[in-house]
Amino acid sequence: MKIDIHTHIMPEQMPNWMQKFGYGDFIHLEHRNCKACMMKGDKLFRVVENNCFNVDVRLQEMLDTEVSVQVLSTIPVLFNYWAKAKDGLETARFLNDHIANSVHKHPKHFIGLGTVPLQDIDLSIQEMERCITELQLPGLEIGTNINGRNLNDEMFFPFYAAAEKLGCALFVHPWEMMGEKEMEKYWLPWLVGMPAETSRAICSMIFGGVFEKFPKLRVAFAHGGGSFPFTIGRIEHGFNVRPDLVAIDNAINPRNYLDKFWLDSLVHDESSLQFLIQLMSDGQICLGSDYPFPLGELHPGKLIESMNLDKTTKEKLLFKNAGNWLNLDITTFS
Repeated sequence: MKIDIHTHIMPEQMPNWMQKFGYGDFIHLEHRNCKACMMKGDKLFRVVENNCFNVDVRLQEMLDTEVSVQVLSTIPVLFNYWAKAKDGLETARFLNDHIANSVHKHPKHFIGLGTVPLQDIDLSIQEMERCITELQLPGLEIGTNINGRNLNDEMFFPFYAAAEKLGCALFVHPWEMMGEKEMEKYWLPWLVGMPAETSRAICSMIFGGVFEKFPKLRVAFAHGGGSFPFTIGRIEHGFNVRPDLVAIDNAINPRNYLDKFWLDSLVHDESSLQFLIQLMSDGQICLGSDYPFPLGELHPGKLIESMNLDKTTKEKLLFKNAGNWLNLDITTFS
């Protein structure tokens, strides 16, 4: 079995919310000359393949790569955190209904994560409750920052408390990368900004005491934790030598939290993945591919399968750890 916790999907038909709401660079999809164009407002943002929205194509590619189950989440550019809260709620509900419908049609192959308008915590909790209780989704995908606010901001504490109470898993994905406008050339926002952005989120949650205040939170971070695992020595050293700057909200060593969250396996390098397993333990890494985008692992799980790991470790990485993070009985998918 292979459960891929990091895959993205969007509806084939989407409203033109910019026209409806009268403002903003909302994304919609236009099908032109056999191409699917993600339009940001009235400008082309990205051309996507039909595996981004066509479930039949997706299922065939899963079969071709022996992926048993995909965890579906929206594309981060569709978070719409910048929008008016009620409009963000409308777009989130549309996307969540689409993901839930995909899961309902193919319950043996898909698990869904919702999205919520985190610019408004009350509306976010309301939609989280709908996702968990009505749509039967086990978790949510959220961004690494919300309009520049780090994830340790106290405004998010009621959201975390509700997630704990509902047993809602969280998948943290980088977006709106810091310094993006200063390094547009060479695709650096994706190659440099995204790893740094994920480390920003992890450090914010550790140093802000989020895992201490909400110990039952089940959080996974994309892209192997970005640059965090490979700079934990520097992070810990900073904590030790300048506690006056680093330990102001939480006096516990950041290394003590390495077993408190999960990372996906998307590091593209055997030595890096081996280091992750050694650092985090083999119980904290889940297969994640970033399907269907080209920066992801094109054959999900191939790196794990090719490594000299014992059967027990491979099973943990390929599917068992995903079940623990999502708190799901994975035998129902076999």
